[in-house]
Amino acid sequence: MPVTPPRSLTELFLGFLSIGARSFGGVMPWAHRVIVEERRWMSPEEFTATIGLCQFLPGPNVGNASVVLGRKWFGLKGSIVAFLGFFGLPFVWVLVLAALWTEVATNPLARSIVTGVAAAGAGLFIGTAIKLGKPLARKPAALVVIAGCFIAVGVGRASMLIVIPVALLISYLLARRGLL
Repeated sequence: MPVTPPRSLTELFLGFLSIGARSFGGVMPWAHRVIVEERRWMSPEEFTATIGLCQFLPGPNVGNASVVLGRKWFGLKGSIVAFLGFFGLPFVWVLVLAALWTEVATNPLARSIVTGVAAAGAGLFIGTAIKLGKPLARKPAALVVIAGCFIAVGVGRASMLIVIPVALLISYLLARRGLL
């Protein structure tokens, strides 16, 4: 399938608006779906690489990606437009939900609903992790880095402040040897 970046700032804004508007339970599944599957702005490999870069930056991954991709396609204006499209509507919803939550936070039914939503979000996250891993599955060295990071953080409970720079260095060395 051909990849076609957004053709206008309006298209960019509406694309990131649709990600932000549908991102209940997690942003990554919707970002992948909109950017790669629906709008075909990027290939799965490009998306994985961009999210990988944004993972190393402080802040939300897809928020960072909105700035990076907006800049890539339309310069500074694109960064601003993509960022506002992505965060605008969720910002309003969070303010409204925060006001509502203060009214129902002690209700056991509300707490149970939030637990169910968290479980759904975890499922979406796992599904997206699998999608992001597909382009890397053909690269054994990438699988070693993935496994190492998972073991270090997920099992060994090592700090990401240590794991990320180490993974970056290892990935750099593997890429220089043509293994990534």
